[in-house]
Amino acid sequence: MTPPVLILDQTDSTNAEARRRAEAGETGPLWIVARRQTAGRGRRGREWASEGGNLFATLLHVTRKPPAEAAQVTFVAALAIADLLDVWAPPSLVTIKWPNDVMLAGEKVAGVLVESGAHESGGLWLAVGIGVNLAHAPEGTERPATALVHHLRGDVLAPPTVEAAAAVLAEALAVWMDRWETLGFQPILDAWQARTPGLDGPAVARLGRETVEGRAEGVAPDGALKLRLADGSLRLISAGDVFFGEAA
Repeated sequence: MTPPVLILDQTDSTNAEARRRAEAGETGPLWIVARRQTAGRGRRGREWASEGGNLFATLLHVTRKPPAEAAQVTFVAALAIADLLDVWAPPSLVTIKWPNDVMLAGEKVAGVLVESGAHESGGLWLAVGIGVNLAHAPEGTERPATALVHHLRGDVLAPPTVEAAAAVLAEALAVWMDRWETLGFQPILDAWQARTPGLDGPAVARLGRETVEGRAEGVAPDGALKLRLADGSLRLISAGDVFFGEAA
């Protein structure tokens, strides 16, 4: 069943709103969507540009999974975003970059930020934050960014409205969340790997103050990137900025 979608004209960030509601006892599932964010955030505390016409959405969800498994929801979210883009763009252009950046024609079009905490009712509350560049792409980013408007299928005249995109995303994520909650992570990982190129070639990982180079050798059963270093050792990367192929 698809959760309800609450659309706000403005908020500081949809993740922050989800956190406030979770800490006040709400369990969801509930989508919180904003037409404008005044303090949008990306991974590692980076600002997330919040131009009107783009999608800023967070799913508030409570899970009984342990924290290590709950983190898998980032892969679930990436699959739902890819499904959303497939509706308006040629599916051949839609890929995922480990772990959860969704790409159009090789440029970033969407990102995921998951936050969590203990819920008073038991279990963990999850704030699954999703930003999708529908109509505008930010400038001055480290790696090229794009927007859906630049990659529409020939039979599509305009990118979706915020309401239309939110509805499709909510439906897609409900399907993937149900599979994850009932069947476990393996079906999610299989679908995710099918959309993720570069998992068997050169890669560079930036891990805070450390940068490591090697060759990607796929992912571990928990979704961690397997990176074979020059000395032959295997490094498991569970989080960080990773660049693949020639871009590395």
